[in-house]
Amino acid sequence: MYILQKTMRETMPQTPIFSSMLGSSCSGQVQPDMGERSGGDLVFQDGNLISGSLEALIEHLVPTVDYYPDRTYIFTFLLSSRIFIPPYDLLAKVGQICTKQKQQLEAETEKAKLKSFTAKIIQLLKEWTEAFPYDFQDEKVMKELKEITHKITQCDEENGTVKTTITQMTQNLILSLTTRNQFQEIREKFRQPVTDKGTILKSKPQAAQKDILSVCCDPLILAQQLTHIELERVSNIYPEDLMQIVSHMDSLDNHKCRGDVTKTYTLEAYDNWFNCLSMLVATEICRVVKKKQRTRMVEFFIDVARECFNIGNFNSMMAIISGMNLSPVARLKKTWSKVKTAKFDVLEHHMDPSSNFCNYRTALQGAAQRSQTANSSREKIVIPVFNLFIKDIYFLHKIHTNRLPNGQINFKKFWEISRQIHDFLTWKQVECPFEKDKKIQSYLLTAPIYSEEALFVASFESEGPENHMEKDSWKTLRTTLLNRA
Repeated sequence: MYILQKTMRETMPQTPIFSSMLGSSCSGQVQPDMGERSGGDLVFQDGNLISGSLEALIEHLVPTVDYYPDRTYIFTFLLSSRIFIPPYDLLAKVGQICTKQKQQLEAETEKAKLKSFTAKIIQLLKEWTEAFPYDFQDEKVMKELKEITHKITQCDEENGTVKTTITQMTQNLILSLTTRNQFQEIREKFRQPVTDKGTILKSKPQAAQKDILSVCCDPLILAQQLTHIELERVSNIYPEDLMQIVSHMDSLDNHKCRGDVTKTYTLEAYDNWFNCLSMLVATEICRVVKKKQRTRMVEFFIDVARECFNIGNFNSMMAIISGMNLSPVARLKKTWSKVKTAKFDVLEHHMDPSSNFCNYRTALQGAAQRSQTANSSREKIVIPVFNLFIKDIYFLHKIHTNRLPNGQINFKKFWEISRQIHDFLTWKQVECPFEKDKKIQSYLLTAPIYSEEALFVASFESEGPENHMEKDSWKTLRTTLLNRA
């Protein structure tokens, strides 16, 4: 380990912990003059940046004539900096450093160096707006961006190259923000609460009522359509959404649950999708009147979950298993006695929670390795169990402090958080190779879902209570629903 001091004039090492993360372009070695620009200590271990003051880390972000920060550092710092400084304040500080360097170069009348510096600043801003467009949704941040770019364009009076690049960057940023806002408006418009169907005791579902098997009886096709929905939803999750888990956590008291941490709309929407799928599976099973057909429905969902596993869609697989493990479904002993459970046992083995879901993590690692060497889109699909992914980030944050005892930022921690988030971002960019079936997807997204009470009603009506505890529960439930009616 060694420390870079203000007066140090040796070449600063790169920060290549996952150098291929965002591509290899725009990487460069730090030149000796970087030592003059360090606003504080930066600590390296085995060539990797592991800690530093906020001021030094900010200066390490800003290019010079001879230096451009490693892209992995740009992504990691921009991702983690929001814990310590709002995007607007960070951009303002970057602007101040840029202005100071520009003035020094102008005083030296070094036009070539000034153009080189300008190009690197534009590249930094371009990477920032592309990776974290939502940092610029606030008007004052956008105003600061315009002020910085206006000062830069003054260096390009001879031709309009810089101005053209900035215009294109701004247009792309506005498009990204507009697209994201439209997505949220559409989702909010069509967002519906779970339907409380079947709570009136007199209404048993009619035999002719549509179910999932009448829409799709092929487990593989249904698994493919579930994968379509998953990839569509994760495509709207951004790195700053995931970082909210960490940035909000410090202001929460230790007794609050994960639901209090993940307040961004996209995370909430994706979490709701998992719950709705679990409840849909339970609904489809419990609403079937005849035991033989109910057995077939259970076996069908087991096959769907298995196909999801083979595809690499672990989130849908876990949701299906969770639905079948809900009490109203799990208590249907007569139904389960007719089910060939060998396949289900294998699935539950993969999702065994013991040893921190060791079996699942092994399967996930295998899917990730397959994705890295894949020749086709089908082999690239990796959709992790989102709840577990979130918890991994949560506990990574909890067991490591943001700052070291000397007050420096523990950047080693944020390298690891950034790596995990980047893996997720890589997986979400995979284009779904399966043909979209609107009819099947419409059913999956809009089919009525029973409430927990309604599930128990349907379950008890299909297979009556078998012990005193179930009889008491059934009696209490009937009384509650009759009074409500």
